[in-house]
Amino acid sequence: MNNLDPTDLKILLELIRDPRVQIGELSEHLGIARNTAQSRVRRLLRTGVLQDGGREVDLASVGFDVVAFVTIEVTHRELDGVVGALRLLPHVLEVHEISGRGDVWCRVAATDTHNLQSALRQVLRIKGVIRTETVLALHTHIPYRTEPLISRLAQAGGGTATRPR
Repeated sequence: MNNLDPTDLKILLELIRDPRVQIGELSEHLGIARNTAQSRVRRLLRTGVLQDGGREVDLASVGFDVVAFVTIEVTHRELDGVVGALRLLPHVLEVHEISGRGDVWCRVAATDTHNLQSALRQVLRIKGVIRTETVLALHTHIPYRTEPLISRLAQAGGGTATRPR
């Protein structure tokens, strides 16, 4: 894990909120010199904390190197409440309503297995959650991406996606 100070974390937070923020705006928002902001962003990029041109934060670099996928079975009349409660949990990265086994799928990040267990207990305390099933991610072979889809659209001449025949 990189040793990030409070200024580094504030820079990351600003970049998460607005990945296109200009260095001048960033320095102004944080009350730091423009050169300081510039050098810190460069260091975050060089060390891999910031990835994808500064739009993504490598969670392992900031200490969250345990990723889990949690399938949640819920009482259907409580679904909206469960989703609302999941939105308030900082370890929850994304939530999807699913078909098949379970009702809700979410991706969770944690610092270690004890931290993950604590996060899962928070999920289980949510009114309407019946049970969960958790799978740990061991390695990311293909990270979230959209380029292949957009590339295919561009090659097809734009517009909407065409279905393969």
